[in-house]
Amino acid sequence: MQSSSQRIDVQQSRWSVTNNSAVNGFIGSVGNTPLIYLKTLSELIGCEIYGKAEFQNPGGSVKDRAAVSIIQDAEKKGRVEDVPRIRPGGIVVEGTAGNTGIGLAHVCRARGYKCVIFMPNTQSQEKIDLLRMLGAEVYPVPAVPYENPLNYNHQAKEYAEKFENAIWTDQFDNTANAYAHYTSTGPEIWEQTNGEIDGFVCATGTGGTLAGVGKYLKERSNGRTQIWLADPSGSVLYEYVTSGGNLIERSGSSITEGIGQGRVTSNLGTFVHDLTGALHIPDEKAISMLYQLLDTEGLYVGASSALNVVAAVELAQKLGKGSKVVTILCDGAYRYQSRLFSKNWLESNGLGRAIPESLRKYAVLD
Repeated sequence: MQSSSQRIDVQQSRWSVTNNSAVNGFIGSVGNTPLIYLKTLSELIGCEIYGKAEFQNPGGSVKDRAAVSIIQDAEKKGRVEDVPRIRPGGIVVEGTAGNTGIGLAHVCRARGYKCVIFMPNTQSQEKIDLLRMLGAEVYPVPAVPYENPLNYNHQAKEYAEKFENAIWTDQFDNTANAYAHYTSTGPEIWEQTNGEIDGFVCATGTGGTLAGVGKYLKERSNGRTQIWLADPSGSVLYEYVTSGGNLIERSGSSITEGIGQGRVTSNLGTFVHDLTGALHIPDEKAISMLYQLLDTEGLYVGASSALNVVAAVELAQKLGKGSKVVTILCDGAYRYQSRLFSKNWLESNGLGRAIPESLRKYAVLD
């Protein structure tokens, strides 16, 4: 295990990738987020667990990176040839569970575009309200499988096709998403750890973060760094990875938002066969970790971030004492607080007892 002085060096190394000079607007402020050493968990298991603080992006989540990359790519009609060029005053349309839409809404305000979002009606009211406050048109639609023509992604695509100067950003299959993480998140993590990273793990919705970061770290480490998928209940990807490519029918559900999948997206497809393995993380473990992170680290993160930390702990234990594992802290809990800190909501979802009794004091909402 690294000494405490070596850990401090790792934490301070972010300043070599963080520019202290002024940046150009919202877009210039995306990225270069801190890498946080999770002290209590690390000392408990004798490993080093780090969380990339993506909630510190200006739009509040890891999805800011994809939003910027996709819009910039569409503006110059660069790497992804099937994304049409968007002109000033155009319309940006996306199907999203929330955070990508929020990032896009910020970028659209900064770049002078109209933003239209189609999203499942199962998402938190906080996300819907924030999108509307940012000037986006929001259309909550029934949550149906991707194969259904009424799926929110298909409705977004059809809406964009009605207008001449409009794009459907297609975050799930537009590989400018994964490219953003290959060129920014991955290099930042490598430099912040001084290249000393044994494992990286995170959950996936679009697959962009896992594929982009995973590809970069695996290439840079010459295959030494293990890359693992964390998967919630209701997703098919754990079975897909562990079975060697068997895509089962989706069943079950999770309280997490924006992660889990019923298919292999084009973004994930760029890397899925290079994954080292996969971990299934149930909601009970994620909600318990969410409260533990608040209590011991002072970190107020969402359920997907908590699930990622559970997976990081499990991966570190697999890799052995002294191993160093990094994961993604996707966003903050304030976008979900009416659920995650509601006693009634937790009980109605069978999660009240998943929280250690000493930590139930944080569930302050009825």
